[in-house]
Amino acid sequence: MDKRARLLYAEDDETLSFVTIDNLELRGYDVDHCTDGITAMEKAVAGAYDLCILDVMLPRMDGFSLARKIREKNDKIPIIFLTALSAKGDKIHGLSIGGDDYITKPYSIEELVLKIEIFLKWSRIRVPDSTGKELINLGKLVFDPLNQMLSHGEHRQTLTHKESGLLQILASHNGSVIKREEILMTVWGNDQFYSSRSLDVFISRLRKFIAADPGLKIENIHNVGYRLTIAKKTE
Repeated sequence: MDKRARLLYAEDDETLSFVTIDNLELRGYDVDHCTDGITAMEKAVAGAYDLCILDVMLPRMDGFSLARKIREKNDKIPIIFLTALSAKGDKIHGLSIGGDDYITKPYSIEELVLKIEIFLKWSRIRVPDSTGKELINLGKLVFDPLNQMLSHGEHRQTLTHKESGLLQILASHNGSVIKREEILMTVWGNDQFYSSRSLDVFISRLRKFIAADPGLKIENIHNVGYRLTIAKKTE
């Protein structure tokens, strides 16, 4: 039997925390709860977690600063931000600094659990690329989807779960347009959770990572989706 997934949950709202923790533990999760950012950072550094759920507005250290500290230790762990309904800018900022997802308050436990399950599935299942190889050559870059690593010479860039999943689906459709809806369903499990702007943030992050090879491009096909293209080598 698989071990219980261990979650780091940082939230200072006492009532919301009680309800959330109770429901998550009933579903078999091991929840380590913190009411401020400093304590959560200390736990993140000292312990091993499968996923982090971080409120943006935390005392002592806000959720964004906390996420940066967590990323310094672990580039791969999924991070879900909890944001206020009116804080639309928080969502985009959270994704741009390395967050993988966000949930708008007030949220349903079902939505939170679904997102957690999707992330844990990605972290536990190894999905080979279409050629059956473990490594995928992308121009001058080498992509290792199993270890979520993108390499250019001696430089190594660790990707988050969603960055790796997004690059993998783009690479598997190399040269062909893939619809936004298909990307969202394949990588996030639902085409309704993310706005177009949110997906654009992840595309922008990948574009920065592949910039080492000018022959690699991720094109935005207006109102349709995206296409990864690799320039052919010239003799």
